[in-house]
Amino acid sequence: MASNTTKSRSDKAVADRPLALIIDDEPSICQSLAGVLSDEGWRTVTATSGRQGMIEYKLNSPDIVLLDVWMPGMDGIETLQRLKEMRSDVPIVIMSGHGTIETAVKATKLGAFDFLEKPLSLEKLLPMIEHAREARRKLEAKPDVRDAAPDIIGESPAAEAVRKLIRVVAPRNSWVLITGENGTGKEVVARNIHAQSPRALRPFIAVNCAAIPEELIESELFGHAKGAFTNAIASKRGRFELAHEGTLFLDEIGDMSLKTQAKVLRILQEQKFERVGDDTSIEVDVRVVAATNKDLQTEIRNGRFREDLFYRLNVIPFVMPPLRERAADVAPLATHFLQQMAGELKEPLKHFTEDALEILENHSWPGNIRELRNLVERLSILVEGSEIDVSDLPDAVLGEDRDATQSDLALSIAPGATLKQAKSDFERTFILDRLQENQWNVSKTADAIGLERSNLHRKLRAYRIDPKRLKG
Repeated sequence: MASNTTKSRSDKAVADRPLALIIDDEPSICQSLAGVLSDEGWRTVTATSGRQGMIEYKLNSPDIVLLDVWMPGMDGIETLQRLKEMRSDVPIVIMSGHGTIETAVKATKLGAFDFLEKPLSLEKLLPMIEHAREARRKLEAKPDVRDAAPDIIGESPAAEAVRKLIRVVAPRNSWVLITGENGTGKEVVARNIHAQSPRALRPFIAVNCAAIPEELIESELFGHAKGAFTNAIASKRGRFELAHEGTLFLDEIGDMSLKTQAKVLRILQEQKFERVGDDTSIEVDVRVVAATNKDLQTEIRNGRFREDLFYRLNVIPFVMPPLRERAADVAPLATHFLQQMAGELKEPLKHFTEDALEILENHSWPGNIRELRNLVERLSILVEGSEIDVSDLPDAVLGEDRDATQSDLALSIAPGATLKQAKSDFERTFILDRLQENQWNVSKTADAIGLERSNLHRKLRAYRIDPKRLKG
């Protein structure tokens, strides 16, 4: 009896040790690092490829990851990005035998905790690992800190309607379904609902259902018992359990399998579940906010989504309009992102010219707010000086179809155009007409229409009009 008790205590002591995941395509490095860390009191799991590392990451919930950059197939940078999409709070230390400043900067921007060059120095490695672990402990020791929710930026009626609905819905405990194209800000809405709710001091747990392999989704959501399947070396709490008394955000729920949908529906109905490989019921108090870029009514008709789950989730529907329908929000968003980038880059604040903002407002933004933010980040880094003008904008935004030709003189206003678009189309046609009257001479045209030559040049760039080419 005493020996069994001693063994039980020993097993628990081992299970309580922190876990490190080592991802390196060289088995010898995995083995040597595992040995060093074991001597320092760590449990270790190893993987010799990015894809295997992703699986071990999901199965074992490590406390730290040591990740090699140069690996065949999925390299370390892509693996880092995928791991951060799955779970962003685990420190990841990048290792490379071909370390460059560019690689280190890229890894840091993607969320790496730090960067180590090979051959590894234990004098640098061990303190860094302990520092990473301490940083995570401090983060986990702050349950009373509210999750920061990004502001809903915009001046359009649609943006104000979203803010108003959040204020009304957040204090309640109703489930919410957010629909809209990719990049429209569905997670921002979910975080605001949580931050303005009575659950704000409890966890906000986000799960991207589309980013998790089908064979791991149940373990991710519900957790698993030790030994439930191969490589399950320890018990793991699932996202439902982690979100107890808080909010669980199920992003891209339309990509969830019918089997998993059935289990989620049961949890929503009964507020309890079992971990994979365990028959013990766990009760939870979770508010679910779901989101999808798919038309769930179509998915239901095609047999890919459960109708009963749809109605269970769709208590409060949010429909996020695409950015192309919210032109009034483009300038405030662009300015907001410029301010963010100035802070991140620790550089003076840049600004867009009025002509550049006009081009941005007329762009269709197929990638929505995410596309706009990426563009602002790129321009913040690449544009020298404080002003971002039309000439700095990429062709993808200016639009190759905006290149002026003689046929543009007969430009007609597109059906359904806004007043701003109609005015822009008229102005472009007017300028082309006057240029032709003045034999494509910019100075004469500026005098003829009562405009400063510098202002006319800016408009020519904005409208992609090249008088020299048209004259020829």
